[in-house]
Parts: sequence; C-alpha cells; structure tokens
Amino acid sequence: MKTYSITVVKTNNPAILKFETNHLLVHRKNYEYKNIDEAKNSPLAQQLFHLPFIKTIYVSGNFIGLERFDIVAWEDVKDEVAQQLVEYLNAGEPVVIEEETDKKIPVTVYAEVTPNPATMKFVASKKIVGATYEFKNIDEAKNSPLATALFQFPFVKQVFIDENYVSVSKYEVAEWEDITLELRELIRNFIADGKEIVTGNVETVDQKSQEISNTAHETKKDMDDTSLEIIDILEEYVKPAVASDGGNILFKSYEPDSKRVNVILQGACSGCPSSTFTLKNGIETMLKNMMGDRVNEVVAING
Repeated sequence: MKTYSITVVKTNNPAILKFETNHLLVHRKNYEYKNIDEAKNSPLAQQLFHLPFIKTIYVSGNFIGLERFDIVAWEDVKDEVAQQLVEYLNAGEPVVIEEETDKKIPVTVYAEVTPNPATMKFVASKKIVGATYEFKNIDEAKNSPLATALFQFPFVKQVFIDENYVSVSKYEVAEWEDITLELRELIRNFIADGKEIVTGNVETVDQKSQEISNTAHETKKDMDDTSLEIIDILEEYVKPAVASDGGNILFKSYEPDSKRVNVILQGACSGCPSSTFTLKNGIETMLKNMMGDRVNEVVAING
C-alpha cells in the first residue's frame, strides 16, 4: 500500500493553493468541481466541500488545487487541510472514481540522447510520477511495474524515473539503434494503458538523500550555513540542468577544512564520461564564483 505525503505549494492566485502528493491521484484526465453536486464521482471532493471555505476543487496528476472563499486566510487553515488530505489518502479512500474504459490515454514518448552514451532518456507528453525514483536492479523495482518490465530486458542496467521521463542505462552488449524503438514502445504502451508506474511504497531519491545526510550525522536543522547555501544553489541552478539530461545530483557533505563539496550523481549522470568535465567546468566553477574562497573543489560519487 502506498504512503502519501503532502507538500503545500503557493500559486500566482492567492486564493488558490496546490496540495502536491508523492503519487499520482488520477491518470486519465483532469477534474474541476465548483459544488458538491458536480463532485458525484469524487468522494474526496465531496468531503472537502463540507469545509465552508472551499469554493472550487481541481484534481490533476499528483496535486489537488483548492480555491477558497475570502472568509478565511490560507495561513489559518492550510495545515489542517493538508493533514485531512494525508489521512484520507493513507486510509486508501478513492480520490476520483474514473470511468472504466478500454480507450487508450493519448500520450507520446520520444527518445532523447544524454551526455552519457550508456543512458537514453524517454520523455512522455504527460506527468507519470509524483516523485523521483532510481532502481539499480529488479529487486529494488518490485513495487514499480514499469521498472520491473524494463528489467526483463537483459541489457537494461538501471532505471531512473522522474516527473515525465524515464532514463534507461544499458550494458555494452546492446546498441541503442537496436533497442531504442522497443523500449520506447514499451514505455508508451504502459502509460497509454493507464497502468500505475509505482504501486507500493518505494524509497524516493529525496528520501535516499535524507538518509545520506543522516548517515553523515547531519540534517538540515544542524547543518552549517555554508552547507545550506550549497544545497540552495544546487537546487536552484544545478538540478534543473542535470534533470534535463536525465540525471540527478544530491548534496552529500561539505568539509570546511579542505573546503571540499561532496555530491552524489544519479541517473544518466552516474558513470557518465563527461560528468568530470561538468563538475569541474560547471558546478565547481559556479560554486566558486558564488561562494568565493569557501569552496575549493567538488568531488562526485556515482549513485
């Protein structure tokens, strides 16, 4: 059974908040409800309309958007609403009762090369997961039907899944021109059939990152200011660029004596021949420019 968590995200409209989850809530379409009568197919929306300040409910992918009336401020009620949503979802109650249909979900998937010649990125035209996952073997993939299906191919080495893409790393025994079409079709058909990408509790990349920090006896609460600043820079400037190449980067530790930053590379970045160049000429240079003499070098560990 899945365990849900909620992240509250502000929008450009102060009356609307997004409550993002770590799992997809609906697969076939997006839903909007303006009153309890319109919400007949959504037990969750019906329950939310019992809150007198709820004006409109949006359900899409991995988030629930709520628009409020002006009788309350979100600051006063958002935590209570988030807790209610977490309890509802973790009780296994339905969000939307979607119509059973044999009709395929319209989706396209295209293959995109990455800087790592051993990794190909397969990008979908819709969101497929609500968190980031990495699977290094079929045992780790037991709660991910898509990753399990991909590991049926003997040439698949690792699988990395993020919001709307799947990065597949291969063994040298196969060439991309011989296997790309087959992998792309498997991924596309899997999504088009409405199958769940992750069906149970799977440790996310963010959870692994927290474990790594805890192993180093550090949490954000007791990290030094330099470490926190490095994390912010990596999150804002480096992660989006790395993700576009089908990979991920995690902060591991900062050594104040040597001024060394240790990071972990995942997905397409793990084992990539050009990762050293990227580190030295990209990330290391950026951190030195932004943080001055507090950073001497950046060292990577493949995830």
